[in-house]
Amino acid sequence: MLNPDAHLALNIFSAGGGSAFGGDNPDKAATREGFGKGVVEAGKIDERVVVLTADLIESTNVGAFQKEFPDRFIEMGVAEQNLATVASGMAAYGKIPFFTSFATFNPGRNWEQIRTTIAINNVHAICCGMHAGLLTGQDGATHQALEDIAMMRALPNMIVISACDAEEARKATLAAAKVGKPVYMRFAREKMPTMTTAETPFEIGKANVLWKAKVESGKSKVAVFATGPVLHNVLLAAKQLEEEGVATSVTNVHTIKPLDEETILREAAIADTVVTVEEHQVHGGLGGAIAELLSQKAPTPLTIIGVQDRFGQSGEARELYEEYGLGVSHIVATIKKAMSRGTK
Repeated sequence: MLNPDAHLALNIFSAGGGSAFGGDNPDKAATREGFGKGVVEAGKIDERVVVLTADLIESTNVGAFQKEFPDRFIEMGVAEQNLATVASGMAAYGKIPFFTSFATFNPGRNWEQIRTTIAINNVHAICCGMHAGLLTGQDGATHQALEDIAMMRALPNMIVISACDAEEARKATLAAAKVGKPVYMRFAREKMPTMTTAETPFEIGKANVLWKAKVESGKSKVAVFATGPVLHNVLLAAKQLEEEGVATSVTNVHTIKPLDEETILREAAIADTVVTVEEHQVHGGLGGAIAELLSQKAPTPLTIIGVQDRFGQSGEARELYEEYGLGVSHIVATIKKAMSRGTK
């Protein structure tokens, strides 16, 4: 059942047919839209906030900021290395720069500049990677960032955030403007169901348990940890599993670094097995981060659902989720298979 403390939107299960794409027209928005709203709010709160982009005003949703604060907006052109280094310099002199481009280029193309000028110097610059994940329309493999979490969570000093919906993306943007450290935030292009509300708690480094099955023994069969918009399919899968008598918990891990070790270890401890779900390579992402934590502090059977060492390809959103094993039926089947591996 939905965790009553999570303040989820009521439309969370209105996309009928076991899919996040269709049904009864739930409220939908892309996480990049939440960023666009959040960065304008951040700019109104703090005049040090500036925005830089690499010839992608519309795609990165920074047009509203440009209109509101034209003197605090910089168009860098298609020059992502300069995008990062200029942002680092501005941060070193007291500004709070959000620098934006497609995630395959930012941090994909300018990772070395981010490492050398931002992470090493521990300056407060926020790298915003748009069109992360599989759902980038017809752009195909060159524009589907499926490795960005692994790239960025390896950097010392770097915070890594992956919002589940537009409202959470708005809150994450506001939080990033205040944190005082380097931040990477990944945002998606596809409009997806809104799962949280303005009242849903958000704190960097603090995961939210959104689904908690009622079980007499107090022990869930499976603890599921998910990140990003695919969380909607995970919640639909949890609902289906509960109807079939399988108790699960679902935790939204919006901050992949630093991990909320306390919540993850607690939920893993009361489950027989652990499953992670992400729209990212299975290597180096959320699943890898949780595997590292559990192997050191609480060895637990773990199954990682994600992109299985493949590049993306062009396709409709529903088709891509099905092709890469992220559809509701695939998640249900994989969780059942994970349960059959044995218990702790």
